[in-house]
Amino acid sequence: MSQLVSLVRDGNVALIVIDNPPVNALSSAVRAGILECFRAARDDAQVAAIVFLGAGRTFVAGADITEFGKPPQPPVLIDVIAEIDQSPKPTVAAMHGTPLGGGFEVTLACHFRVAAPGTRVGLPEIKLGLFPAAGGTQRLPRLVGMDKAAAMILSGEQMPAEEALEIGLIDEIVAGDLRAGAVAFAKRVVAEKRPLRRVSELDDKIAPLRADPARFDEIMASHMKRGRGLDAPKAVVESMRQTLTLDVEEASRNDRDTFVRLIPGEQSRGQRHIFFAEREAAKVPGVSKDVKARAVRRAAVIGAGTMGGGIAMCFANAGIPVTVVETSGEALKRGLDTVAKNYKTSVTRGSLTAEEMERRIGLMSGATDMDAVKDADLVIEAVFEEMDIKRQIFGALDRITGPDAVLATNTSYLDVNAIARETQRPASVLGMHFFSPANVMRLLEVVRGERTSPEALATAMAVGRRLGKVPVVVGVCHGFVGNRMLRARSIEAERLLIEGALPQEVDGALTEFGFPMGPFAMGDLAGLDVSWRMRKAQGTRAEIADALCEAGRFGQKTGKGFYLYEAGARTGKPDPEVEAMIVGVSKRLGVTRRPIGRQEILERLVYPMVNEGARILEEGIATRPGDIDVIWIYGYGFPAWRGGPMFYADTVGLKTICERLSALATASGDKRHEPAALLQRLAAEGRGFASLDEKKSA
Repeated sequence: MSQLVSLVRDGNVALIVIDNPPVNALSSAVRAGILECFRAARDDAQVAAIVFLGAGRTFVAGADITEFGKPPQPPVLIDVIAEIDQSPKPTVAAMHGTPLGGGFEVTLACHFRVAAPGTRVGLPEIKLGLFPAAGGTQRLPRLVGMDKAAAMILSGEQMPAEEALEIGLIDEIVAGDLRAGAVAFAKRVVAEKRPLRRVSELDDKIAPLRADPARFDEIMASHMKRGRGLDAPKAVVESMRQTLTLDVEEASRNDRDTFVRLIPGEQSRGQRHIFFAEREAAKVPGVSKDVKARAVRRAAVIGAGTMGGGIAMCFANAGIPVTVVETSGEALKRGLDTVAKNYKTSVTRGSLTAEEMERRIGLMSGATDMDAVKDADLVIEAVFEEMDIKRQIFGALDRITGPDAVLATNTSYLDVNAIARETQRPASVLGMHFFSPANVMRLLEVVRGERTSPEALATAMAVGRRLGKVPVVVGVCHGFVGNRMLRARSIEAERLLIEGALPQEVDGALTEFGFPMGPFAMGDLAGLDVSWRMRKAQGTRAEIADALCEAGRFGQKTGKGFYLYEAGARTGKPDPEVEAMIVGVSKRLGVTRRPIGRQEILERLVYPMVNEGARILEEGIATRPGDIDVIWIYGYGFPAWRGGPMFYADTVGLKTICERLSALATASGDKRHEPAALLQRLAAEGRGFASLDEKKSA
């Protein structure tokens, strides 16, 4: 009945097959096709049961996000779902792949749900600054209870089929052919005359909360830690509260109105921008779809320190055997013991089983002989940031590894081209810059050298995705994209202290803006000695940070840094000694201190980053403004709902940013604050950085 949705029969079972590649998104045409086919099957006297099935690699993976913000085209999803919900014949959703968002909401309208092994379900709308407004917030609590439903909806995370079966979200996992298994399940339902289980009418999981509304508030509070102050999580709470007083139909109408209000909001626009920017970042200029990534069956990591151990965990977590090489048995043991300790912590917390821990540890081997990497398809060097050491290592790797091995450096800022020149195969050399802790942080800067081949790039990108990272290709310069912009912020953060601000005031401005922590708390966490060592190697100085290091204050690991950490506490307290030290530096430099407001602090920290980002784009170090935004969201904690620094700059207005930077350049005498040529040009033309992304995508 539709090119996108078809109706076929298997005996007395009707199958409604959705075929809208690549992920069967619920476009208006698909919605219309589903409704047309459903009505035909419902009204066919020869049909006893109806099965919904997705063609291709997944069941419906969500709404058609390109329709957001446009006038809704009928039929709207809540109307389609409402009709399915009231089916007089048994309905079965046969799920595979990733039934998400609106697609998962369709399954909740069915009487039964079956899934293929490996299926993952979820309601990820919260990650787009929205919420599941086609009945998800109403039906899911009725099916699995408020606590489990709130956890799914407010996190946006996917749930594996095995867990979904355990909590009653699905009725059966179908081994073998899903279509045949779903039809057989539907025929059993008919033969056994099973009662129709309409999720919208279930009440046993909701009734206790109706009698004890305070318990509802407790449940929501336990899941709202990350969403405080954000529009979408608040909308979720109010929507789910309606389950206690309204039926699904009335609550869904209210949800639709709230959803429509959220779409044009700044928060949702920022998160939707990142959604698309992340996908655009996967498109690498010069790497066509015809370029094949090299197979990576075995990896090796040089260095068992914090970064090396974390990177090795990434491979083990992904099921890839990995060899870790250190210079001494003692250093190797220390590193592998730390890895084992990290895994044991996960087991203690319940996020990993003991069996899985043993499997992952079993994928890791250690060696003190570089020859141990000879069979590796990918080698990642993760030693100290000292060029001479890295050059020596790459010279050795060039001799030891096979001709097709990709050689990567985890450097944070050094010249990848200089490292590549130590080999006879610069085409196979690139940077793979992981972020600490490597086994947790999702960003991976893939640094393209001047002679890096498309195949090596494709391999690094494919491996990055396999490790669960968000890989973004960047060019060679000091600090690449993320750290180069971070340096611009760090310089200004130090100046703010010298001019009159205190660490807690600077950090407070950024946490209020939405960062998880400010620059000084972050420095304490990472260890102030790391940057100190780098500055000494470069012959530069940060007056206050270096003075702290010279006093042995390295941050959390020493109990003192910019803040004081009592008895191993993770959160620091302002320290009068630090304030006295800062005031002393100001006096020594002849600076009269003054109060500095939060708005000025924010502008002076963020606008120089935007300016540096513009220069990075001018130089071709980053391909798109959206790539920079993805880097800062996933690597540096920029609030996702603000869309990243370049998107945020557009919301402020580039003309305003140019004016503030010019004033800052005049006041500070620092020419680095002069607006970049690209920034000035876009401001003069009344355009934003988004226009560059649009041009790249055209």
